[in-house]
Formats: sequence, C-alpha cells, structure tokens
Amino acid sequence: MISIIIPVYNGEKTLIETIKSIEKQSYRDFEVLIVNDGSSDKTLEVFEKFSNNYKLENNYYFINQENKGAPAARNRGFKDSRGEYLLFCDADATLKPNTLEKMLKTLENDPTASYCYSSFLWGKKTFKLWPFDPEKLKKMPYIHTMSLIRREHFPENGWDESIKKLQDWDLWLTMLEDGYYGVFLNEILFKVRPGGTISSWLPAFAYKYFKFLPTVKRYNRAVKIIKSKHNLA
Repeated sequence: MISIIIPVYNGEKTLIETIKSIEKQSYRDFEVLIVNDGSSDKTLEVFEKFSNNYKLENNYYFINQENKGAPAARNRGFKDSRGEYLLFCDADATLKPNTLEKMLKTLENDPTASYCYSSFLWGKKTFKLWPFDPEKLKKMPYIHTMSLIRREHFPENGWDESIKKLQDWDLWLTMLEDGYYGVFLNEILFKVRPGGTISSWLPAFAYKYFKFLPTVKRYNRAVKIIKSKHNLA
C-alpha cells in the first residue's frame, strides 16, 4: 500500500483539486493522510464538505495540529501511516492519473533504488530532470519532495524540522549518506501550482548576477545551512 501524506496550511483553494487527482489514480491501493498544520482559513470545512458530497473509495484521515511547519506535518502523517511506500504530496499539486502506478512499477523493477522521482511542471514551466547522480545531488537540489519512497529506507528521524527551506534536498542528502539512491522516471507526472514552496523560483542566471535580491539572499542562506549540515564544500 502507498501512504499519501499531504501537509496543508491554508489550502482551501487548492486541496480539493489535489484530492480529485488522487481519486483518479489507476493504482488504487493507497491511503491519504491530510495533516492540517494550523490553518487559519476554511481548509477543514472545505474538506468536510467535499468528503460528504463525494464518495471517497479509499481511507482518508484528516489530522489537525498547531502550526509547526511542513516538515513537522509530514512527520506527523508518517507516524500515523501504514503503507510500505510513502508519497509526500504537496497540497497545491495535481497528479496525472497513472502517477502512482508508474512510480511503483519503476521501483519494483529496480530493487536497488530507494525512491522514484520524475520531471514535473511548475505552472507552465517544465522542470525536466535527469538520471540519479549522487555527485550532482551534493552540488544542487534537483529532486522534488513528491517522490515515491520505500518506507524501510526512510530516515529514522524523518524530516528535519529545523530546516525551513530546501527541505527536500536535505532529505535526499540524508538518505544518500545512509547509502540510499533514487531512480529517475523520465516523464512529467505532476503539476505544482505557483504560489507554494517554490513560488520564488528565478532563472538560473539571477542567482549569479542578482545576488542582492531578497529571494536570492534567502536561497543562498538556505544552501549554506544544508551544505554545513552535510559537510559539503
């Protein structure tokens, strides 16, 4: 079974579209754990209304907690999950109908891989990725949070709740240090709505020539924190 864990904060406008895309999955053996991270909007009411009007075939669990941040919400969902595989899904993402099926098949065909990742869309921009490269991973974040992970290889301490930015990079580096690798599925399998975790994306040249921009400064600070934690030059 796949446990789909969705951390959500003020997601009243996006959560339902995410759930609808999950309900359309060709692979049906999954559970969904929605962790409401102290939302101040109508996230709970929107979900309750939807679940009352829409026949949800699989198990859905709605968990409320005070606002602690996405890593803490993901850890809470993981704690209550039961699946052999984990998918940490953003509350502003929509999955193609065969996403779970294709990711699971890719992992089953490669027993040496600990997680499967794919290319994706951020709004209209395509983030086209490449085969797993541990040396490249040490230099730059390129694997999205929304990857299918073998539960047995997920870090014992879960997501680092002290990391506020580039949390996915931190996770994959932690798993790399434990000897776990990813496998690339060369397809675009999901779309993320702008305005979420990578809403401040800028073209690569901006990080070289516009270091004075607040977005660039925050990004560079986050990179320094991750590199220091993982002893990277």
